[in-house]
Amino acid sequence: MISDLLTEAEHKMEQATDHVASEFSTVRTGRANPQLLQRITVEYYGSPTPLQQLASISVPEPRLLVVQPFDKSTVGDIERALQTSELSLNPTNDGNVIRIAFPPLTEERRKDLIKVVKNMAEEGRVAVRNIRRHSKADMEAMHGEISDDDIRRGEDELQKLTDLYVEQIDRLLGHKEAELLEV
Repeated sequence: MISDLLTEAEHKMEQATDHVASEFSTVRTGRANPQLLQRITVEYYGSPTPLQQLASISVPEPRLLVVQPFDKSTVGDIERALQTSELSLNPTNDGNVIRIAFPPLTEERRKDLIKVVKNMAEEGRVAVRNIRRHSKADMEAMHGEISDDDIRRGEDELQKLTDLYVEQIDRLLGHKEAELLEV
């Protein structure tokens, strides 16, 4: 029973870590990354549609993204969605494709983005700790069914898992900070 709880907790912690990694990928660094546009939705025939379903996204140069719509009539809608996004992008449209140039980040903007990334990492750590807390409560609820020694061993294993996943989040944070500070 304890092993089932540990397996479930590990799975949830892994999902939390993966979520943090995907959140990090949406933070703009000095170079172009197609994942930045992952959350962009375009108003297409009255319904919000993910950009990936309407266009292909490529990176021909390190500081340039090219968005090639499948349907040329959507170029204006896609450009509007990019301009109104919280990413502060300035797309240019030549009628066929949309180009997004990424200027180098200023030192102040880098520091702001590092703060954002640190907050994302802290949210991930909190999620992992909440998973530990819930799993520990489930273990303690089995108090009459299994021995105290088994519960204590399970809690020790749970703490090791928690430390492992918090360390993974910290490693991801370190990589993202280094990427943001890279000039």
